[in-house]
Amino acid sequence: MLDHTADAVQAVRGGQSLTAVLARLPAELRPGVQALSFHALRWLGSATEVRARLAPKTPPPNVDALLVTALALLWPGEAPPYAEHTLVDQAVTTARQRVPAAAAFINAVLRRFLRERDALVADVAHSPLGAYNHPPWWVDRLKHDWPADWQRLLLGANRRPPMTLRVNARRGTALAYVQRLAEQGRTAWLLPDPAFGGHAVVLDQPCPVPQLPGFAEGEVSVQDASAQRAAPLLLGPLQGDAAGLPAGARVLDACAAPGGKTAHLLESARLDLLALDSDPLRLARVQETLNRLRLNTDGLAGSQVELRAGDARLPATWWDGRPFDAILLDAPCTASGIVRRHPDVRWLRRADDAGSLARVQAELLAALWPLLKPGGRLLYATCSVFKAEGQAQIDAFLQRLPPGAARLQPHSPGHLLPSPDNQPADATGRPATVHDGFFYALIQKT
Repeated sequence: MLDHTADAVQAVRGGQSLTAVLARLPAELRPGVQALSFHALRWLGSATEVRARLAPKTPPPNVDALLVTALALLWPGEAPPYAEHTLVDQAVTTARQRVPAAAAFINAVLRRFLRERDALVADVAHSPLGAYNHPPWWVDRLKHDWPADWQRLLLGANRRPPMTLRVNARRGTALAYVQRLAEQGRTAWLLPDPAFGGHAVVLDQPCPVPQLPGFAEGEVSVQDASAQRAAPLLLGPLQGDAAGLPAGARVLDACAAPGGKTAHLLESARLDLLALDSDPLRLARVQETLNRLRLNTDGLAGSQVELRAGDARLPATWWDGRPFDAILLDAPCTASGIVRRHPDVRWLRRADDAGSLARVQAELLAALWPLLKPGGRLLYATCSVFKAEGQAQIDAFLQRLPPGAARLQPHSPGHLLPSPDNQPADATGRPATVHDGFFYALIQKT
């Protein structure tokens, strides 16, 4: 297992997403390699700094990947996945099989780390990379954007996220599903905040998805509570309009893949919905999601859904000219708000990515706004905590519009930071669950 984990770490360092790496593994290996890879990637910065102190001359990439992976898995703080001696033995055995000349070197470095661990851990904590396990440019950006919160955001990104579910409202209620989980011996609770639509359930302990009752039958999905805000925001009332979006409204989900928000919309209301994505392969995942949830065209009473491949920035290539009542723009972004769930993201992104993605986001807003009916609403969303992809983006967009052309709804959440300070406790006094970082702006066309 350690060998596959080291391969995954080396691939991420080379620019490949962990999701793609895991997909190439045999199915029986994926859960274990994913768990070890998540752990290793969360502590990769500290491990890299320690390796530089113990072996200043960088080893060949495959040896370095095995070494930093083992160091990360030996890092204090979380319960280690293996006993120390077992992990060292596995690392040496892997080296003997793959790079025999490096086995003694790896053994010496790992054993020295264990002997001097406390001093080495304290030493690397003086560098941004060693202290926070994020690239220095990421640390600097959070310092700039969130001067009062940056340390909490960085440290929180290395904690394991909660497992939050969305109960399919067409198939049952969240309260009934909590009871069903209890019958299975799993503790869970309903998130009572209406911002989540009443469908969000948090598991006390995560479990493999196939073990969720009714998952294969489409009764439940895995989706963080912050992401579950999208459907209630888009469908709900605007200021001065208590009715919300009417049944049968024409809706565009402009960047639909992988389909979680598309499905939540269809679970929650009767709509004429167009799900658009630029990648036909990713669009196929939307169809798979709708099929599992029984939300395909044959099973949607009172709703219509069409999936279409197309670049949302080029409406002339896919739009039929009929304006939309509502548009969901879940724009491509750095994913800096969901790094707990995707620890490879911090190592894949580069310092200029936020700027280049912000330009794409601006192009999407400019292209889609004319497709909206007067009085319609556009919900702009990103799973980012960087202000360039959130508040700064929307401020610039609104300034480019003619005066009075748009109204930012006062109940727009804005930036949602993954911090307990921003999450209400439930009615039982249970500690607040830290949700993913997101940005939402609901804008009405006047």
